[in-house]
Amino acid sequence: MAYLGNPTGTIEVLQKYNFNFQKKFGQNFLIDPHVLDKIISAAEITKEDCVLEIGPGIGTMTQYLAENAREVIAVEIDKNLIPILEDTLSSYDNVTVINEDILKVDIAKIVEERNEGKPIKVVANLPYYITTPIIMGLFESHVPLCSITIMVQKEVADRMKVGPGTKDYGALSLAVQYYAKPEIVANVPPNCFIPRPNVGSAVIRLTRYEQPPVKVDNEHKMFSIIRASFNQRRKTLVNGLVNGGVAKKEDVLRALSEMELSPSVRGEAFTLEQFAHFSNIL
Repeated sequence: MAYLGNPTGTIEVLQKYNFNFQKKFGQNFLIDPHVLDKIISAAEITKEDCVLEIGPGIGTMTQYLAENAREVIAVEIDKNLIPILEDTLSSYDNVTVINEDILKVDIAKIVEERNEGKPIKVVANLPYYITTPIIMGLFESHVPLCSITIMVQKEVADRMKVGPGTKDYGALSLAVQYYAKPEIVANVPPNCFIPRPNVGSAVIRLTRYEQPPVKVDNEHKMFSIIRASFNQRRKTLVNGLVNGGVAKKEDVLRALSEMELSPSVRGEAFTLEQFAHFSNIL
């Protein structure tokens, strides 16, 4: 059984199965063993761990995970990859492949059945278009998680860790930083993948907080305020929230004056603490 973490092994498997890349699934397979090692060490995978892998592809990272973890649950949406995974993972008895859309999987149930409800580690190489829904789904559903270590488009990784006042700052930055501590562990150039993507990628580790860094009375309310305030970036916070139907103008003005802030302030200037405070006043 060949290791897949190199171009030759990967190309052999793809040819053997006449595999066609699916544009709609944003498939790019990693072919650099150094990057794979970095992901495993960043995720701090040990023999105690149950790992959820999202999008195993042909099983490249899955092989590495299987050797380092106690158990791996790999969720793959593309049914054409299932026979390939059965082949490439045939020598591991600690891997379960589920052919399903991760957004529809009951992860809490998997954690309960496979890890006695204890927090799992998530590892993934995610296509750009689905990064945010997957990460938000994992956090908002409050599945027991230690960390999420993911390969994403470089600019998305940057967006997850920036603060107020930068152009990348937005709802994703705030949501990630409310739930987890983000840390970029590696930058990955396009030539580390087949097919070669048009943009650079990065591996980012999100270490889940036991308690969020800010106290907020109603999480759902705070996130609807955050989303509305970034929906129209060039507008003031007042206009964003009123137009978004999230709050009445007089309530927003009252909250701002209680926080001693100008009515012309923009959402992109608010820190997470300020959004929490603002949401609590409202």
